Amino acid sequence: MTAEEFRVSPPTVASERELLQGFLDFHRGTLLWKTSGLTGEQLTETKIEPSTMTLLGLIRHATEVERYWFQICLDGRPFDLLKTWSQEYPDGDFDLVDPAHAEEDLADFRATTKLSDEIAAGYSLDHVFVRPKIGTEHSVRSLYLHMIQEYARHNGHADLFRQRFDGLTGE
Repeated sequence: MTAEEFRVSPPTVASERELLQGFLDFHRGTLLWKTSGLTGEQLTETKIEPSTMTLLGLIRHATEVERYWFQICLDGRPFDLLKTWSQEYPDGDFDLVDPAHAEEDLADFRATTKLSDEIAAGYSLDHVFVRPKIGTEHSVRSLYLHMIQEYARHNGHADLFRQRFDGLTGE
């Protein structure tokens, strides 16, 4: 699989919104590229000891982060939208992976990112929202930057996993 099948290079000259969306989409596509062509069993293998992190765990984590920031924080939806984070399993996105649900988890990621984009499109970059339970103010602009750095960090993890599987490297 080639990177171009999963992502488009972000623009270098565009409006601020297009630049932010372009870099976010690039990083989302990078994560999908790093997980492509692997079986459910491979996606749930721990490859970087002593961590219990897996590629599927990264997909599930990114899905919950998207849900939390765009749906709950920005759009004011209820916390019960979170599917893998709970009091009992605060790291359920990583700890409760199941190879049999890999395709379902990947589909959930794709649907969630699409919904995130739809939600964000309804707000200006200057719109300020309050993060529930914490009370800090954030702009939509800072939300985009936060998500880009979140993906960039975890794509580094995904790159290490993929390199251990089959040598696939690349940004």
